[in-house]
Amino acid sequence: MSKLNLTIAATNYDRLRALQDGRVRAEGIDLNYLTLPVEEIFHRQIKHHEFDLSEMSLSSYVLTLEQGAPFVAVPAFPSRYFRHQSMFVNRNSGIASPADLKGKRVGLPEYQITAGVWQRGMLEDEYGVAVEDMRFFTGGVEDRGRSEKIRLDLPEGISVRPIGPEQTLSQMLAAGELDAVFSASTPSSFHTSPDVTRLFPDYKAVEADYYRRTGIFPIMHVVAIRRDVVETNPWVPLSLFKAFEQSLALAREDLEYRSSLKLMLPWLAHHLEETVEVMGEDFWKYGVEANRHTLETFLRYSRRQGLAKRKWSPEELFAQTTTAAGFTV
Repeated sequence: MSKLNLTIAATNYDRLRALQDGRVRAEGIDLNYLTLPVEEIFHRQIKHHEFDLSEMSLSSYVLTLEQGAPFVAVPAFPSRYFRHQSMFVNRNSGIASPADLKGKRVGLPEYQITAGVWQRGMLEDEYGVAVEDMRFFTGGVEDRGRSEKIRLDLPEGISVRPIGPEQTLSQMLAAGELDAVFSASTPSSFHTSPDVTRLFPDYKAVEADYYRRTGIFPIMHVVAIRRDVVETNPWVPLSLFKAFEQSLALAREDLEYRSSLKLMLPWLAHHLEETVEVMGEDFWKYGVEANRHTLETFLRYSRRQGLAKRKWSPEELFAQTTTAAGFTV
């Protein structure tokens, strides 16, 4: 009996590698795995719906639910990231602490990107810097001409404007034309300009403290399936979710392997021990219930920042078969 052929676009993550190399196979599905950069995946999927399924920005996905809902997600999270380390400032802008961001010019690749939602939300919750307290400027960190992938309708009081077509956020930060840049990637000016530094120089300690106090390991990406695929094959989300869980478990086994180094990190064992000490054994979890507080916090941030137009619950984001009460993989 033939299997359903589906194409997935995703980055070459350790937690997806068993799906990529065939060690894990989703029930009833043959996956054609395309390894692509995340920005290319997001653009092609959100704009043109090119792939049967792909990793997708959590923020962008939530916005698609209010703009036609062309995708259905499963609660597998291929990308998670603490974002304190991705906030950069110009030393000459008078920013000695997060509170000093009030009134400042902040560059963002896009206002709606997931990293930015987490960063703005954390600043308000932790340091009292509201989204209205900053002026935002959007554009490419290194590439010119970047624009928002999702149409925005922001409330009054939130200031967002694009930079010029020949400008980049990295150059503007180094030149003092921006006071800060919040991004997912590190601007090249951080390595080339003595004036560019991190808002949180000791970011590892700050992020560990944040996790200890909040229990939040920020979710960046979900796995989104085209709705037409799900409507035709309603069994697909659960089959895929089970496979993602199995691939995640194999990635954890690789991290714990000690006979030789599978990764080029000589003190990988120590880093894993440090991570477990702060975050516990099951530090990278899939599923709704295990991530309820993190998802609820993100959804609160999205609405507070003028992105989501209504209050969403975590269950509403994902295929019902993957969130059913009592279901375990």
